[in-house]
Amino acid sequence: MIGKLVFGTYRALSNLALPFVSFLLRRRAGEGKEDRTRLGERRGESTVTRPAGPLVWIHGASVGETVSLLPVVERFTADGITVLVTSGTVTSARVMARRLPAGAIHQYVPVDLPGYVRRFLEHWKPDLALLAESEIWPNLVAQTDERGIPLVLVNARMSPRSFRRWKAVNGVARAVLSRFDLCLAQTDADAERLNALGAPRVAVAGNLKYDVPPPPADPVKVSMTEGMIGARPVWMAASTHPGEDEIIIGVHAELAKRLPHLLTIIAPRHPHRGPEIEELARRARLRSARRSQGLQPDRATDVYIADTIGELGLFYRLVPVAFMGGSLVPHGGQNPIEPAKLGTAVLHGPFVHNFTEVFAALNRAGGAVSVTSETLPAVLAELLGDPPGLRWMARAAGGAVAELGGAVDRTMHELAPFVVSMHLEGR
Repeated sequence: MIGKLVFGTYRALSNLALPFVSFLLRRRAGEGKEDRTRLGERRGESTVTRPAGPLVWIHGASVGETVSLLPVVERFTADGITVLVTSGTVTSARVMARRLPAGAIHQYVPVDLPGYVRRFLEHWKPDLALLAESEIWPNLVAQTDERGIPLVLVNARMSPRSFRRWKAVNGVARAVLSRFDLCLAQTDADAERLNALGAPRVAVAGNLKYDVPPPPADPVKVSMTEGMIGARPVWMAASTHPGEDEIIIGVHAELAKRLPHLLTIIAPRHPHRGPEIEELARRARLRSARRSQGLQPDRATDVYIADTIGELGLFYRLVPVAFMGGSLVPHGGQNPIEPAKLGTAVLHGPFVHNFTEVFAALNRAGGAVSVTSETLPAVLAELLGDPPGLRWMARAAGGAVAELGGAVDRTMHELAPFVVSMHLEGR
């Protein structure tokens, strides 16, 4: 009863936030965090006409979540079902513009205010709603359920930290989760936590990220950049966070004493940090070049800053080993699946709680090595000096990730009754 009361209070109070949210959206647009030309979508408005026929709505928060959903999107569109994909970030919208298949539409998810959500649902009228991972917004969930739209939480995860937070308001958790027709958890542990919080029906389907095809790259760009790098030893720090770039630049300076032609590629998690990293390199008296300025990694470049969006597939194809950012600082690590699938050995720091399962599998197989800021230079020197060993490590990484696949098939199997019902009811 208390949970329902708190849930209802949230829904009522969220109406009062309307003026503040409007101001916040405009400010974020001015900061480049919202697409100014598409702000209406965040208010539930759309200039896109809803196609006739069945429509499945699939939502992921940002780039990682939406990319992991692509194989599911492709399964639906291959069967002639229109898919509406929503996300909340500018970066994810740009990635979806390049990677969504024909028959799929991208829109920004509406802010979780009752009026915005109502406008969104009235326009799109989805026949099935799939929310990914931990995207549990009360108004979005409640109004979807109240319209009789089947609601499924896919690729669901519930970390121990999130579980403790939800457990503290267990009645609220139960009031929200009880509205889901099905929760498809990534792991047994996630399933147990969701059950404990009151989800009525939970199954384990695995992690969809393991089934995502590796990110694409233009073969011409790959060949051209390979030619510019030539025989130079090269490595990459991918998806770095503040506090890590200084370490990476220091590692380059130390390694360059042994490998004088070394090229280090830094791809920041947030590309707008390119100028900041350029300044760090300048202070270290290293020559840098930023890709966002149209520069290439020529012979004079020590540190190449890949401050663009959607090009990790290119750089993973160019390097034999990649350090995964967010793991030398307590962020929790970034996704190592993509480099592993592209034949790249993986290094990571101690903070990998966002991807515990995959890093553990990579480490067991010998496809990844855990490092600290102190040991990273020595580990890199050893690997770059042992090409056969590095190739073996890369193969081990690819094999470990391949063994973890199959989540898409299991997910589609669990969704099949909803799809059949959707067709039978002419939804």
